[in-house]
Amino acid sequence: MKVGDRVRVIGVPDGLPDNDMDTKRIFELCVGRTFTVQDLTPVEGLEYELVELHVGEVAGESDYMHSIYIEPEFVEIAGDED
Repeated sequence: MKVGDRVRVIGVPDGLPDNDMDTKRIFELCVGRTFTVQDLTPVEGLEYELVELHVGEVAGESDYMHSIYIEPEFVEIAGDED
């Protein structure tokens, strides 16, 4: 996976906060949708990079208004039909 790839969110990580920022709700709204990988962010102590997606459209805003950082196991490369 690389920056610019189109990916589909296929799941939601466990333990997301259900807070005033609607973190959990935003992640849930992303499931089944396709987004462009904006960045891959290394995290100390992890063997993988978090995938950054701009997901503002799920909240009815411009894409860049909301970003999520998600583990690669919760996304898949989207096919050409997406």
